[in-house]
Amino acid sequence: MDRSILRQAQQLQAKLAKAQEELGNITVEATSGGGAVKVVLDGHQQVHSVEISPEAREAGDVELLQDLVMTAVNEAVTKSQELVNKRLSSLTGGLNIPGLP
Repeated sequence: MDRSILRQAQQLQAKLAKAQEELGNITVEATSGGGAVKVVLDGHQQVHSVEISPEAREAGDVELLQDLVMTAVNEAVTKSQELVNKRLSSLTGGLNIPGLP
């Protein structure tokens, strides 16, 4: 095997590891219900916070509140996945590497 290919693979692996670490430090935010619910996720799709406005809590409509939370979480996950795909595809040049999003 050509040593330059092995070296390039090792460099790519190091860049991907750094990108994965950086994604844990980047957050995305999504809201629903006109800001009644706000969810913050990182690039690993870990929830950092969920905020529910006092008005939404006081409304007393549990089903509506559940829908608002679900909508905000789903939007935040989508944004986070798009961020991950954008970051990693810039490193891999669009290659589809197994195990990467």
